[in-house]
Amino acid sequence: MRRRELIGSMVAAGAALLAQKEARAEQSVAAAARGMRAPRIKDISVISTAPQGVRLSIVKITTDQDGLHGYGCATFTQRADLNELLGGKCREAAACYSHASGDEIAQTIDSARKIMAQGFRHVRVQVGVPGMDGYGAPRAGGATRIPALHDAPVFEREGYIRRVLAMFEACRKELGEEVELIHDAHERVNPTEAVQFAKDLEKFRLFYLEDVLSPEDIVYFRNIRQQCTTAIAMGELFNNPHEWLPLATERLIDFIRIHVSEAGGLTPCRKVAAICEAMGVRTAWHGPADCSPVGHCANVTLDVACYNFGIQEYSGFNQAAQEVFKGCPVLKDGYLYANEAPGWGMEVDEAAAAKHPYDRSGALNGGWGELRLPDGTLIKQ
Repeated sequence: MRRRELIGSMVAAGAALLAQKEARAEQSVAAAARGMRAPRIKDISVISTAPQGVRLSIVKITTDQDGLHGYGCATFTQRADLNELLGGKCREAAACYSHASGDEIAQTIDSARKIMAQGFRHVRVQVGVPGMDGYGAPRAGGATRIPALHDAPVFEREGYIRRVLAMFEACRKELGEEVELIHDAHERVNPTEAVQFAKDLEKFRLFYLEDVLSPEDIVYFRNIRQQCTTAIAMGELFNNPHEWLPLATERLIDFIRIHVSEAGGLTPCRKVAAICEAMGVRTAWHGPADCSPVGHCANVTLDVACYNFGIQEYSGFNQAAQEVFKGCPVLKDGYLYANEAPGWGMEVDEAAAAKHPYDRSGALNGGWGELRLPDGTLIKQ
């Protein structure tokens, strides 16, 4: 028993001594690191080597603290060469569409011809509707306002649908079959009308019909998919995966139109694109005039890096914008080219930006504005 007790006490003493040494070591490390800021990535470089006759690509991460760096393996069979953090270009530039509109159908067609003459092969067409407030085009011909029980902007769904069908009939006749046509319904029809509308547009072979349903009615995309082949684009109001994921995984839409900054930026949208690629859904990132040039840089970066790119909405940059934002993407013959400089390839002139303050009255901070049916019912949009 004495021998066992002796051995036990020796083991306990050894364990206690080891614990004391570990504690002192931890205290020493803590004291040495106290007050130090977290390391920051200073550089990412690629080491290309083939010591065994096999091409290897190693990524080295260097921090701003001497001696603190790390390595990662970026090698895969026959894919050793590395380009950019997004995996490199899939294409040289992004095909774009621009917006044609008019208060009359003939004016929309003339507008489309001018856009096509600039090299665009994709055109969004919108037309005004007599006597009411449409979307993407003024009220047609200054027509007398349709009867309504209120003074707010007025819209009548059935008249709008008839007008759009007539516009596409004329567009195909006058513009031919080769141009790819797009239309934005702006969520202004009800779900049942949306199904019939998509069916009626099928014969005009749209590149896609955009936002024919509001986000809260997206379950009706199943009805549309079951009854017609009109390509559908959706998503500029989405901001979380619960909205777009079911549409992509069930193949209920053909194009995802997320507004990149609304959905969290380039990294989340790169993941969206990757999931959509597996489902055969193409990208058509939202790119209106009220998207900043920095946002357009993010769009075109995704466009050239994602295999399942579909089309890019294009809104031009005026002289003032180009003075503030140095390095805007360049449009040529209907294609948008990313700036090849580091990062977005853009610098912001803050002094120039200060010369253009924006309106802080709040008039533009409440959504798309008010639109009502003739009886006064508020329309979702």
